[in-house]
Amino acid sequence: MAYKKTENYDADTTALLMNNYKQVIGALGEDPEREGLIKTPERVARAMQFLTQGYQQDAVAILNSAKFHESVSEMVIVKDIELYSMCEHHMLPFIGKAHIAYIPNGWITGLSKLARVVDVYSRRMQVQERLTVQIMDAIRESLNPLGVAVVIEAKHLCMMMRGVQKQNSSTTTSAFYGEFEKDKTRSEFLKLISTHLG
Repeated sequence: MAYKKTENYDADTTALLMNNYKQVIGALGEDPEREGLIKTPERVARAMQFLTQGYQQDAVAILNSAKFHESVSEMVIVKDIELYSMCEHHMLPFIGKAHIAYIPNGWITGLSKLARVVDVYSRRMQVQERLTVQIMDAIRESLNPLGVAVVIEAKHLCMMMRGVQKQNSSTTTSAFYGEFEKDKTRSEFLKLISTHLG
């Protein structure tokens, strides 16, 4: 059976990106017509559209698509959600994990939808600080919970591959709302995820 591509990309956007990447390759001193590079502009164009597909997705709609009335009010935590994003300053990846918690206030959502929300916002040109808050805000808007907590720890290739070239550095960001602004609740959450940080 032949391999069949399943991604759908806008033809005009792909053509525009291909032309631009072909020029970039030439400007860097390479021959874009060389055998190994002849299809690179198309591959990069498609890769970039995949890596930024979050612009075409609605995080709140995703959460609402699996929203259920439930009278529980205990903390719900989803840990170790892998994320892959792109630094908007250098267009280099940053890679890490998100830990999300919320306290329901009459509504819950499908657990996989929390991971989908991470994907929606991470597949955009990003800074980690904004990404953390966007995830929290989407959960607040959809579920109106008693509290939300988001912690992200990531390694940034813009720091590892260029610039200061610090291979072991990592960045942790957090955002807290509602009950998680209280020391006791926040401490409980951080304790539960602490074995996954650092």
